[in-house]
Amino acid sequence: MPACFLLCFSWRENCCHTLSFRLWGISRMDDKQAIRTAIQPLAVLRPMTPEAMEAVPHQYLAAGYICIRAFPFRVGRESRVRMSGSHERIMERPRFHGRGPNNDFYLIDAGHPLNISREHFQLECLHGGGYRLLDRGSACGISVNGRHLAGHDRGGEAALADGDVITVGSESSPYIYRFIVLS
Repeated sequence: MPACFLLCFSWRENCCHTLSFRLWGISRMDDKQAIRTAIQPLAVLRPMTPEAMEAVPHQYLAAGYICIRAFPFRVGRESRVRMSGSHERIMERPRFHGRGPNNDFYLIDAGHPLNISREHFQLECLHGGGYRLLDRGSACGISVNGRHLAGHDRGGEAALADGDVITVGSESSPYIYRFIVLS
């Protein structure tokens, strides 16, 4: 490989890393604690059933967990899934000027009837400590530790604690996740 290519590649790689660290507010590339803090999840959702695991696009799983790096954390159904032969493909999300996506995380609902709404629920960290789950007006509702709330586009909320079990959709929905606080 030519020396000029190696030099350019090395310079470009160094500049890209330096830029990404500056974007996260990290001044030095070797500040490992700042890097760890920037990428470490605050909490995770652990899929509790095979269907819950299959609903998560595999590229977004970290050791089998959905990472929550910021609150509020909004979850809804992926509506851009198309079949390509026997494989599901997620189509490119359109970009709207000045507007971000409706959700921070998208689940794939392969069931019939559907259990997951396009804008289903939101997890929040409360200022005085603790967590809250908000139903965002979903059709089927959501359950926390077997207690069903909301549904029928009404919305609703429940306190959420470390280890609580969340069922997304109807009471018989297979989309079950455990909320685990890491910080």
